Amino acid sequence: MLDMNEVVGGHDLLLVTLDTLRYDVAEESLAAGRLPTLARALPGGRWERRHSPGSFTYAAHAAILAGFLPTPAAPGPHPRPFAAAFPGSETTAPGTWVFDAPDLPGGLAKAGYHTICVGGVGFFNKLTPLGSALPSLFAESHWKPEFGVTSPVSFEAQIACAERAVAGTDGPVFLFVNVSALHQPNWFHLPGATREDGDSPASHAAALEYVDRHIGRLFALVSERRPGYAIVCSDHGTAYGEDGYVGHRIGHEVVWTVPYGEFVMERGQWR
Repeated sequence: MLDMNEVVGGHDLLLVTLDTLRYDVAEESLAAGRLPTLARALPGGRWERRHSPGSFTYAAHAAILAGFLPTPAAPGPHPRPFAAAFPGSETTAPGTWVFDAPDLPGGLAKAGYHTICVGGVGFFNKLTPLGSALPSLFAESHWKPEFGVTSPVSFEAQIACAERAVAGTDGPVFLFVNVSALHQPNWFHLPGATREDGDSPASHAAALEYVDRHIGRLFALVSERRPGYAIVCSDHGTAYGEDGYVGHRIGHEVVWTVPYGEFVMERGQWR
């Protein structure tokens, strides 16, 4: 693990959650050469296999935004990059950046970061008190229907929003993007598929390929002014009929196992 005490303050920070992305689909797509941008960015060109802290979006993000990122899928304890000050924490190490706040955006704000949320799925839509809870952790938050799960161009719209938001600040930035494109419905990302065909692991993979075609813009955005540090991961997976299950918020291997990657980008690396 990097010494995050040397990263925080000198780097812009990017956290991208690829909502609902399954580890097996992510790994197979990468191995098949269908994710060239992520292959370039991820350490060794590989995903790390991890376990989610929650089985659906709200639970997983409540944990992630408190510093409890997906856990390596091997015996631990595993030191965390970020951790709230908490007596007796077994995963706070010398390289952990410790913040005195209940959540990571709040801790980074105290450290001088402008915190930006670009929401995707319904838990970020700010249309209800529940849909406002996670965005309220940030100094600036954005959501529009075109960022949501039914939009075939959701990720492009989210990136355009992020670009405008970052352009409006001069200091260090913590940018969080919840990518909705992988979440159902995703059939429209698979060429030739129809609504009647429905979603499948193949359309899930096609949605990931769509994300890969555009995610380089986010990497460029967060490394153009100063070095950038990025975490790209899933919050949880989803089932497409395995053992009779469909969806998530269930205790199944395809839900709990998620892809994860973290890396530093030098200034101008993604131009």
